[in-house]
Amino acid sequence: MLENRLDYSAENCSLMRTLKIVGERWTLLVLREAFLGLRRFDDFQRAIGCARNVLTARLERLVEHEILERVPYREPGMRRRDEYRLTKKGMDLATATIALLQWGDRYVADTAGPPVIAVHGACGRPVRALLACQQHGEVTPYHVRSIAGPGAKKIA
Repeated sequence: MLENRLDYSAENCSLMRTLKIVGERWTLLVLREAFLGLRRFDDFQRAIGCARNVLTARLERLVEHEILERVPYREPGMRRRDEYRLTKKGMDLATATIALLQWGDRYVADTAGPPVIAVHGACGRPVRALLACQQHGEVTPYHVRSIAGPGAKKIA
């Protein structure tokens, strides 16, 4: 917990700003599918099942924030279309996405177990998101405390 939390404004919170971009259900599901390798609108729509106008809006927002980029393609004899690829900024959401997946696997998965397991491509062993200290390595949430950062704004 941030010491003297109520002395600081939450107006410039990075988590709040992140949630404004990616914190909506359909947006997270688009990201899930992008991490699973989907790139094309019709494939996203089929996998996620949301209305086309909702998907269009979510893809536009992710492109606007440079999380996905549009890349044109053309099937033989067809018109030019766009596919959506994760950018570096989008790939940087992998840890947060895997952390949400881990939480879901632990607390809300079907009794049969998780439907998808994230594994290391080189060895096939499961990967996990974790908290780590720059000096001491892995830590638990019980060992973390928050301090005011350079962007913290004191309430007058």
